[in-house]
Amino acid sequence: MSLHPHAGQLPTPDMLTDVPSLVSAYYTDFPSPAEASQRVSFGTSGHRGSSLDLSFNEEHIYAITQAVCDYRASHGIKGPLFLGGDSHALSQPAFRSALEVLVANDVHVFIAPDGEYTATPVISHAILSWNAGNAGSAQADGIIITPSHNPPRDGGFKYNPPHGGPAETAVTRWIERRANEHLEASNRAVQIMHYRAARQSSRVKVYDFTARYVDDLADVLDMPAIAASGLSLGVDPLGGASLPLWEPIAHKYGIALSVVNQEVDPSFRFVPCDKDGKIRMDCSSPYAMSRLLSLRDRFDLAFACDPDADRHGIVTHEELMNPNHFLAATCWYLFRTRTQWSKGSGIGKTLVTSAMLDRVGEELQRPVVEVPVGFKWFVPYLHSGRCALGCEESAGASFLTHDGRPWSTDKDGPLLCLLAAEMMAKEGKSPSAVYAGLTERHGAPCYQRLDAPADTKVRNVLKGLTVEQVDMQELAGERVESVITHAPGNEAPIGGIKVMARSGWFAVRPSGTEPICKVYTESFAGEEHLRHLQKDAIDLLDRLLQQA
Repeated sequence: MSLHPHAGQLPTPDMLTDVPSLVSAYYTDFPSPAEASQRVSFGTSGHRGSSLDLSFNEEHIYAITQAVCDYRASHGIKGPLFLGGDSHALSQPAFRSALEVLVANDVHVFIAPDGEYTATPVISHAILSWNAGNAGSAQADGIIITPSHNPPRDGGFKYNPPHGGPAETAVTRWIERRANEHLEASNRAVQIMHYRAARQSSRVKVYDFTARYVDDLADVLDMPAIAASGLSLGVDPLGGASLPLWEPIAHKYGIALSVVNQEVDPSFRFVPCDKDGKIRMDCSSPYAMSRLLSLRDRFDLAFACDPDADRHGIVTHEELMNPNHFLAATCWYLFRTRTQWSKGSGIGKTLVTSAMLDRVGEELQRPVVEVPVGFKWFVPYLHSGRCALGCEESAGASFLTHDGRPWSTDKDGPLLCLLAAEMMAKEGKSPSAVYAGLTERHGAPCYQRLDAPADTKVRNVLKGLTVEQVDMQELAGERVESVITHAPGNEAPIGGIKVMARSGWFAVRPSGTEPICKVYTESFAGEEHLRHLQKDAIDLLDRLLQQA
């Protein structure tokens, strides 16, 4: 993809989303369940869409929320539901719609104080804290209204069951099917209470998500070490839900932390355009992060989170760290410093995360558990302690507390940002320097993901692949060592294929949220070898499509 001329630059007025029209369409436009694109569809991380495309309108939220209530009733979930949302334009209207349905269904709902956004990890931590303190009684769950780092025109809806993490596939399929049944019946079975009455109901309680999260941070991070180091830290919330957290963290723990951007605007006009010219609040993109990168010499370390704060972006004096690089440094640092963790606890990684983590795991003598894409796969392993850390290449991770309890079972951006500060405080060098030390011992991999349009045929071919269909004997000039369509960590299908050789690998899978095919490649033998891997991957995909 060629670089858009506005990449890394602030958007011009004509590039901004028309927020009034977007919100108006949410309430006034009605989807047709006969159209596939207008039905409820849960991807890797919930249902996403836009009111302008008739894929995220009030009728969708009524149907999905009623389906969640139906699921709770049929599965005996009777505790409170923690409801939060981020700063996307469609999040507040969807929050109101969801509350109308939840209260009408006699659900006790905990919400943040008026006007305060709630980050994904804050909801996850609240669920886990409640359920740990109320063991044996009614268990809590949660809903987060967010499309994560998607453009401003999008909306999203995620459900987290009592385990605190993203709902597993069986659960989202149940909710998706029931929600579409409601849509097909014109939502006649949906129970709704007017928002004002719902908001004033005794079933709705204000909950201090920020205090719960901030007060507990010392359970999972060495906050005194960060404070004692005197490190100068800068943070850009990118106009998102991490904004309420940073000043309370700095105040409580005495950290020299500055919030460099306190703007919140649903057009996200202050976020530089991504490589394709779209406004995308992706804290791992050097283009979206160009403003923070320009300030890196002002701070010892800087970082950012996306709008729902489930992703992290780490800026050192040297660079915006590649997420794979920072996660490798994280593994090396955590398993050397968390002495209370079980010796049998391992590193959880998705199958498209860098193989550097496998090499670090071998050095640390820790098992590496490889699962399909999606943080939901780590949830049972964080609870059981089989994995002390779960991470994925798209800058998402969480890890256990000092004493081995799950902190959050969803991705946690602020946690990883503050871990970068702890790492620098205690190691006396930046996370970039820590990663450089790993490359001296294990090699310096080249990693790249390519995206291509993918229609229904392509997606179905990839999802139905078997190992026997792949006739490759060599990969980039080396003998193919393994071909997998199921993740080795849990034998779950990966929705595509991964081919590995001694010096590199590739994986091909359809996106769970967009009509694209993703081709991941990594080489430990240089850029030219990486190009060879990519050619072999595309050639295989072409052959498979011709045979279909």
